[in-house]
Amino acid sequence: MSQLKNQHCKPCEGGFCPLEQNDSIGHLEQVPGWQLSEDGKRISRKIKFSNFAATMSFINAMADMSEKEGHHPDFSAGYGYCDVTYTTHAIGGLSENDFICAAKINDLLEP
Repeated sequence: MSQLKNQHCKPCEGGFCPLEQNDSIGHLEQVPGWQLSEDGKRISRKIKFSNFAATMSFINAMADMSEKEGHHPDFSAGYGYCDVTYTTHAIGGLSENDFICAAKINDLLEP
């Protein structure tokens, strides 16, 4: 299997089940820094930055990647931080798309 960051999201309008928790845990091992919610329906990461400009630069890069992939996170941000959460709303849980985007976000953070 190719690395998640090299894959692309597949369109999702529902009609299939979310990932089983064991599958989510396996995917989680490929995206360091991300955490699985207690109910297994979301993954999230808290990211720290040195200043507001760095935070906004990251948000713009995340928005560009999200538009290209057609899969969008929920996030909150402020001075020096951005909290990012992925879930696939159409299926009420996690899909491989969530982990693909998490891997792409990790790639954005690489120096």
